[in-house]
Amino acid sequence: MTLFRTVEPAAEPVTVADVKAHLRLDHASEDGLIADLIRAARAEVEQATGCALIEQSWRLTIDRWPASNRVLIHKHPVREVLSVTIYGRDGGAAIVDPATMLLDADARPTRLHFDQAPQPGRAMNGIEVDFVAGFGPAGTDVPDLLKRAVVMLASHWFEFRAVLSAKDQPASYPKGYERLIAPYRSRRL
Repeated sequence: MTLFRTVEPAAEPVTVADVKAHLRLDHASEDGLIADLIRAARAEVEQATGCALIEQSWRLTIDRWPASNRVLIHKHPVREVLSVTIYGRDGGAAIVDPATMLLDADARPTRLHFDQAPQPGRAMNGIEVDFVAGFGPAGTDVPDLLKRAVVMLASHWFEFRAVLSAKDQPASYPKGYERLIAPYRSRRL
């Protein structure tokens, strides 16, 4: 099972102005660095929580159907399944009829159930599930705790950028960061 992003988010959950207000900066000389730190902080929050903050497209590839005919998607929240493609032994692709699948986007991980699923002909990566994940297309759709975590993390990295070399970054996380993202982490038993 492989999960990878096919389309990056079109926006960030917070703006340079949001981080500058937190840092109490009133000049524009560091705007490029702050924008880079926001992208890095968003990626870190997404990695830590398993969430996609802003709408983005993903692809899940699996070798064969689980015995339950239920595929688990470990990216949250799934907004829409775009397509499910099955590859034959000859490399030919067949799209699964959307009427034969049921999406439970409220579950975490998201569950995608199939009534009857034809088996792929390929031994590896014979099934591709393309989907859109994210809280919405704009930063206003992202929960406030996660936006706060991005601001806090980007600001922390800005403040401590000269303390350690680039290869030692990120060296630490700000106090309270873990508490902000805790409700969005997926729990494992």
